[in-house]
Amino acid sequence: MKVFANNLQGLWIFLIVLGFFAVIAVVAFIIHRFLKPKLKDQEPKKSEEDYAREDLDRYLQPVEDEKVSKEIQDYKQNDDED
Repeated sequence: MKVFANNLQGLWIFLIVLGFFAVIAVVAFIIHRFLKPKLKDQEPKKSEEDYAREDLDRYLQPVEDEKVSKEIQDYKQNDDED
C-alpha cells in the first residue's frame, strides 16, 4: 500500500507542475493575442524602394569631389527634363 501511496504522491506533484506550466502558457498566449495587433499597427510600412535605398546606402559612398558632383547633378537635371 505504501508503494501505491508514493506513486500517487509523485503523480500529484507531476500534475501540479504540469498545471502550473499550462497556466503560464495560456497567459502568454492571451498576452500575445492581445498585444500583437497593437504592435503590428505601430510599425510603419516600408516600400521596396525604401529597402533598396537603404541597401544601396550601405554600399555606396557619397561623392566628395565637387566637379564630379556637379556633373552628376547636371546629368540628373537633363534626365528629368527628358
